[in-house]
Amino acid sequence: MMSADGPISLDEALRTAVDASEAARGRTSPNPPVGAVILDRDGIVVGVGSTRPPGGPHAEIVALQRAGTSARGGTAVVTLEPCNHTGRTGPCSRALIDAGITRVLYSVADPNPLAEGGARTLADAGVLVEAGLGAEVVSRGPLRAWLHKQRTGRPHVTLKYAASLDGRSAAADGTSRWITGQGARAHVHAHRSKLDAIIVGTGTVFADDPLLTARLADGTNSPHQPTRVVFGLRQVPRTARILGDDAPTVFVHSRDPREVIEALAEHTDVLLEGGPTVAGAFLAAGLVDRIIAYIAPTVLGSGLSAVENAGVGTISEAKRFTFESVDSIDGDIVVSAVPDRQ
Repeated sequence: MMSADGPISLDEALRTAVDASEAARGRTSPNPPVGAVILDRDGIVVGVGSTRPPGGPHAEIVALQRAGTSARGGTAVVTLEPCNHTGRTGPCSRALIDAGITRVLYSVADPNPLAEGGARTLADAGVLVEAGLGAEVVSRGPLRAWLHKQRTGRPHVTLKYAASLDGRSAAADGTSRWITGQGARAHVHAHRSKLDAIIVGTGTVFADDPLLTARLADGTNSPHQPTRVVFGLRQVPRTARILGDDAPTVFVHSRDPREVIEALAEHTDVLLEGGPTVAGAFLAAGLVDRIIAYIAPTVLGSGLSAVENAGVGTISEAKRFTFESVDSIDGDIVVSAVPDRQ
């Protein structure tokens, strides 16, 4: 059992649940990275949990185990509606009832028809159930990719690139290391450590010979490594660093972004790190669900553009995005944007 110094608000409990959810990203697929907090009768945190890897307990179960008997008469704050089915684990709705929880607040309804209905089961058992607490934060945060997969049937694709103020990803001679600073690069590695897969084209492998691993501040590999995906028709050199055993690597012998996504059907959260041609091809195919752009206060004047041939011939065909956030990291700007269709 765990305890806090004193009672906390529901908003604070939600933030704790979201943090737990975020910490589980990349380790739970195909299950969602859920976070849960158990408060006792006095509003004191007695259990925090997140979804374990497939086959392991869900977030509510972990939190209940940590809370022990202190959960009886308490409140559960969960980022996703407690599941209502028996798969590799039992239904979380029943576990909450059996633990004596009297109130459940969750952020987002479970869209999976096999798991939905937990709220109804809880309410039928006399538990007070409230939906929607922090729904926007959760939907745009740790559950973004999983909810997208449930809605569309395909992985969520984030296009990431680094560019100068004038939109260049490399100088006239092809050099690109480093446009952005160390802080932005560390931010990229932290993001990679929470993903299922990273996609690049064979051109990036030939030009940069990247490792495409997620690394910690001391240069060592993060515990979780996303699958490295290389697509294109060329054979990469046998000496390419991407063939090392730091992380799994798969090849998709195609130039069609749709075939790449089909090959990654079992994945949920995917990062596109290819060059300007790859970025343009995915944008033209309508397969970019978010852009994260790292913009350096630098002007190159010529060289490679960050995106090429995105299927835009006139201004009316422009790919329109909406800014989600604009942040600063050690002098660089990080922009997150989503297509207007979302």
